[in-house]
Amino acid sequence: MSPETSDTNASVGLSVRGLAVAYGDLRAVDGVDLDVAAGEVVALLGASGSGKSSLLRAVAGLEDVADGSVAWDGRGVVRVPVHKRGFGLMFQDGQLFEHRDVGGNIAYGLAGLSRARRGERVREMLELVGLPGFERRRVTTLSGGQAQRVALARVLAPAPRLLLLDEPLSALDRALREQLATDVRTILRQGGTTALYVTHDQDEAMTVADRVGVMEAGRLLRLDTPQRLWADPGSRNVARFLGFDVVGDLALAPGALCVVGDAAGETGVRGGPEEMRLSATVLASRLRRGQWEVEVEFDPERLAELTGEADADSGGSPARAAALARRPHDAGESVTLRLDPARTARL
Repeated sequence: MSPETSDTNASVGLSVRGLAVAYGDLRAVDGVDLDVAAGEVVALLGASGSGKSSLLRAVAGLEDVADGSVAWDGRGVVRVPVHKRGFGLMFQDGQLFEHRDVGGNIAYGLAGLSRARRGERVREMLELVGLPGFERRRVTTLSGGQAQRVALARVLAPAPRLLLLDEPLSALDRALREQLATDVRTILRQGGTTALYVTHDQDEAMTVADRVGVMEAGRLLRLDTPQRLWADPGSRNVARFLGFDVVGDLALAPGALCVVGDAAGETGVRGGPEEMRLSATVLASRLRRGQWEVEVEFDPERLAELTGEADADSGGSPARAAALARRPHDAGESVTLRLDPARTARL
């Protein structure tokens, strides 16, 4: 099944067509088409069980392909052994060898080079990942972030044709993850590395990748640049996964709604599209990262009317969404909300 996607010239690189991976009667990957152009980084997002890791492992040769094809530069690799594909793999646990120092870990895949060239390549990789002079450090003395940098240096050292990364930062705390995601992007760009990057963290995916795909139940639902994916999720399932509130045919990004005062009978549009307002009832208030947020309930048909969408798929039931607020509001309180069209997408 082909996702909605923008046109991308992928004449060279990875090409996946109709890929299926099955575990008994379960199709973990179900007819996926995917291209990763040379020098491009594509991230796959999805909840646990969505099939993203199974797809990556099938590309690597670690899972049997039930149907479809995997090709590199137009040549099929499904029957090519893992160690002959020329692909590099990095997992959540960097799997460093504790009996080797940092330099020995990075040099592990460089057996075909002379000793002098191996040493030079190790130094190049440590410089690339921001750890110059770490050659003799014991891996047991490294922090979590340093260990993942060494693991990345090791997998990049043999210059793989394709780098496959499966949740490489998920074992780290959030602050370190955010920092390393930026660093990984820089490292991959500097090396011109072609990469397929699997993660459940959308911020990480949006930071690292040129294009981001969203998977669910083994299928690739959407694939596009981070900017276009955020501006147009394309479907309810993708929007919800990205953290949008879905109301009828509208996807409301975080911050699309904010409380501007007491409703007190105040409804309708004021001053054109930049001043769209509607009334709602507060269900609960919560403090999230220092910002008050209220969960509200309103009539989705009214919201659809305000935004020009005549046919909201609401089933006549009240709709709920989150709105930013300056202070907590009591449950049952009526409030006026302002809707920001720039943070609203049609589905």
